[in-house]
Amino acid sequence: MKEQPHILVIDDEPQILRALRTILRERDFRVSTASRGEEGLALAAAEEPDLIVLDLSLPDIDGIEVCARLREWTQIPILVLSVRGAERDKVAALDKGADDYLTKPFGIEELLARIRVGLRHASHARGRPPVIISSGPLVIDLSTRTVSRDGEAVRLTPTEYRLLAFLAGHAGRVLTHDTILANVWGDEYHGHTEYLRVYVRQLRRKLEPDPEDPQLIQTEPGIGYRFVTQDA
Repeated sequence: MKEQPHILVIDDEPQILRALRTILRERDFRVSTASRGEEGLALAAAEEPDLIVLDLSLPDIDGIEVCARLREWTQIPILVLSVRGAERDKVAALDKGADDYLTKPFGIEELLARIRVGLRHASHARGRPPVIISSGPLVIDLSTRTVSRDGEAVRLTPTEYRLLAFLAGHAGRVLTHDTILANVWGDEYHGHTEYLRVYVRQLRRKLEPDPEDPQLIQTEPGIGYRFVTQDA
């Protein structure tokens, strides 16, 4: 029998904990809960869950600090749920290591979809990274550094390829502007978001059927970008 994925929910609202426990267990997830940040950190270390659902507003320590402390020792996917919908809060959480962010109130089906994406990302991270990444007609072969669409080769500049490979290598995850800039260009490009936008536009022109309605490289307004695979 396949082992149930284990979800740790850290939230100080009793009704949220009860609701998520019920919903996730009905979907065959194993669920642990914590109502304080320190308790959540201890459970994460003791139980090593497959994914953590984290509220930012906790009674003892801020959820962003919880993200930072988790990332000191683990790459467990972190999905933030919070009433704090300001861009600065989302960027801060993502920059400290969160993988995704949902603002309360949220739809159950969207939450479950984000959890599935996080679990897939975790399984790839634990195993050998994929050599070939595909999304619909787009195929990226990381071993040969080639890209094709509908079987036809797509010519990319070295920088365009590095950007695409980084985005696709973190498929489903929201990546902030500065995270992308640091990993593709270097730390000295911190804050150069317009530079990044130029290259994203170039990639969309080459890869998207309709660059004005992008489906592969989606914008998270004010935050960054998300590469979406066909089944994400």
